[in-house]
Amino acid sequence: MKIGLIGCGSIGNFLLEKLNQEKLLPDYQICSVFDDRDSRRIKLQRLSEIYEFTVFQDLNQFLQSGVDLVVECANIKTVNDYAVRIVEQKDLLLISIGALANASLYDELHSVSKLNGTKVYLPSGAIGGLDVIKTANIMGGLNSVSLVSRKPLKALSNEQFNEETVLFEGSAKNAIQKFPQNANVAIVLSLAGIGIERTSVKIIADPAVNKNIHTIRAEGVFGEVDIIVQNNPSEDNAKTSYLTALSILSSLKSINEQITIG
Repeated sequence: MKIGLIGCGSIGNFLLEKLNQEKLLPDYQICSVFDDRDSRRIKLQRLSEIYEFTVFQDLNQFLQSGVDLVVECANIKTVNDYAVRIVEQKDLLLISIGALANASLYDELHSVSKLNGTKVYLPSGAIGGLDVIKTANIMGGLNSVSLVSRKPLKALSNEQFNEETVLFEGSAKNAIQKFPQNANVAIVLSLAGIGIERTSVKIIADPAVNKNIHTIRAEGVFGEVDIIVQNNPSEDNAKTSYLTALSILSSLKSINEQITIG
């Protein structure tokens, strides 16, 4: 599978290293990278020499470069700007899932991908238990879903706190607006369950922790479930969990598997 990549930050570099250099998934190769910013040209050229890919600044040329799947690991703005145009031609794997808090964008991606026979993949990112949430909600059987995200200070704020501090408490919809780099997990949880308006979120900055800790609680006709995931932050970006990068690899691997689990 030939992959087109958008975003060469910590996650993008991780994918280039694992796929192009270490050949962790032998049937997958990042062959094209898109970035239309002139400020990134020199860095991308250097990376292209290391990992052997072609750099594109024009989206149409990028999409016509023979890629089978586009992987976005940039930011919400990139999804807003390019996602619909991408799914007109190619399958798309999104990591900046917070963009889909915009219901009109979600609906447009759904209709455009259906019309063109393409697919949009949403990896689980830094949390687990989405299979349980989807199963419990299959007939509208979920009554409540909540997420508490507890992270080190540097992942959330430049301010200094001597004790744990609640930075946000409210709906998933408002969480992604206030913390666009930290609340993607809230949106993917909402999409799997009862929606962005009804999913409650609390974000806590805690100087006593060195991991990104996500606690999910769901109740419904099925019973109750509590899920706790304690993630090590990415070495290059404290705002991103290492598990997020791993979830992309897992999603890529499952796309072409003959037997899938869950």
